[in-house]
Parts: sequence; C-alpha cells; structure tokens
Amino acid sequence: MPTLTSPSPRRRVPALIARVIRWLDGVPYSVLAVPLRIAVATVFWNSAMTKLANWDTALALFTDEYNVPLLPPEVAAYIAVTIELTTPVLLVLGLLTRPAAAVLLAMTLVIEAFVYPLAWPTHIQWAAMLLVLLCRGAGKLSIDHLLRRRFGATLDEETPR
Repeated sequence: MPTLTSPSPRRRVPALIARVIRWLDGVPYSVLAVPLRIAVATVFWNSAMTKLANWDTALALFTDEYNVPLLPPEVAAYIAVTIELTTPVLLVLGLLTRPAAAVLLAMTLVIEAFVYPLAWPTHIQWAAMLLVLLCRGAGKLSIDHLLRRRFGATLDEETPR
C-alpha cells in the first residue's frame, strides 16, 4: 500500500522517464560528434584499404562495373582512393571537418547515383552522419575547435548584411 510520502508507481515511471530525457538532452554535441566522426571515417577508410589490398581488382571494378561519368576509370579510382585515405584521417582528428564531410557527401551522392543506386539505405545513413558533421562541425574535441579558438574568434561574430 503506497504511503503519502512515496509517489505511486504511476507517477514514478513518468518522472524517471523525464529525468532520463533531461539527462540525454544534456549530453554535449562534442561527446556525440567523436563517435560520429569515427564511424563515418571507418566506412571510407575500410573502402580505401580494400582497394589498396588489390589495386588491379579495384581498377577492374572502375573499368567494368562502376559507371562514374566523365572520368576515365583509372583517374576515378585514384581520386576515390585519395579521398578515402585523406578524409577519414581529417575526420578522426577533427581537422577541416566540414570540408571533409562535404567531399565525402559529394562522393556518397556519386556512389548512390552512378555506382550502387540500390544501396540507398546504406548511403542515406552515411549522408545523415555527414550532414550532421557538415552542419554542426567536429565539436569541441577536435583540432578545428582549437584552431577556431586560437585564430577564428572573428568567425563567430555575425557580419552585417
């Protein structure tokens, strides 16, 4: 039998849920951005490692299967592996995060449109992660943040229109 001093279970559950939601709302973006940067970096890094493990097979895929427009297959392969080797490092370090995310988002759109259009459920996940990084940046646990604090105080000031 509930007493006057202890809330009933019908009141405790909503109160507990509200407390958990307040706690989750308080998680700083910077804490969330680190695993986000690592997750999306891992996808593209692993792709580069696969290409480099057997470059002849990678070139054959770009020649025979991937339909990247306007570029010769060899050039497309070199561009892809260069992007996949450099941008993940930048993301993990939180250096030039927004430009790196923009490049990977463009690459994701090319992959979706011309290479694997039926893999959209995977590509939309990559795009969602990259859009968050593009819009919100790397967070405070990043080199971007350190550089911005050191050199970019004026970047935060709104410019007159």
